Amino acid sequence: MDTPADPFILERIPHRPPFLWLDRVVEVGEAAIRAEKTLPQDLDVFRGHYPDYPLMPGVLLCEAVFQAGAVLLGELLRQEPEAGGGAVPVLTRILGARFKREVRPGDRLEIRAALVERMGPAWMMKGSVRVGGKVAVQVEFACARREG
Repeated sequence: MDTPADPFILERIPHRPPFLWLDRVVEVGEAAIRAEKTLPQDLDVFRGHYPDYPLMPGVLLCEAVFQAGAVLLGELLRQEPEAGGGAVPVLTRILGARFKREVRPGDRLEIRAALVERMGPAWMMKGSVRVGGKVAVQVEFACARREG
């Protein structure tokens, strides 16, 4: 059974199930966010991604980090009067990703994203996914504001 999406998340990014990779925001600050996602045992992607040994695709783990970063930036944009109500952050560059361990059905992801630097309408960010306190993925990326 799907968990209802967190309104805090839904108000800040356009992503919706089934492509929403955040269940809830645990903590959000001026330059960092921590969120969580529990991977259902019956998540459809597991039927086709190594079905005899189901693994969460690394690209989707990165997407969870990107979405957490977008929620953080969405929150920052809400605090900027000149940003306007329709501004949304979009991914513009992946600078590097490191995959350190497998993520399996039933795992609870701890997703972090942090603002490294802002350059005009662009933001440099970094983030990670941890499972059981151990890093599964680290990624550096850039976003820019798009008027929606």
